[in-house]
Amino acid sequence: MALTKNERRLRIKNRIRKVVSGTEARPRLAVFRSNKEIYAQIVDDVNGKTLVASSSRDKDIAAKGNKVEVAALVGKSIAEKALKAGVATIAFDRGGYLYHGRIKSLAEGAREGGLKF
Repeated sequence: MALTKNERRLRIKNRIRKVVSGTEARPRLAVFRSNKEIYAQIVDDVNGKTLVASSSRDKDIAAKGNKVEVAALVGKSIAEKALKAGVATIAFDRGGYLYHGRIKSLAEGAREGGLKF
């Protein structure tokens, strides 16, 4: 029997997480995408702490264009917050989603904001 879309994504996510993990020196930028919103957080997996988080539900970002444009704003926002927290280099975890559309837009926004990955 064929996998559902979500089962397939979770399989890919687990395969990515075997390789990508966040440390204090290079935390992980984890992305979650729902049908309406997009969420990003920078995580230190060694200590089990979320250092910075941003989403399309934040008051300064909400409803400012289409979903791809909003994802770019979330990327810039997370980059700005990360630089304030002293994080400049990250490992990008696309969460099992294809590097396309909103995920790509968020990553490019984070790069424009000053994060290196």
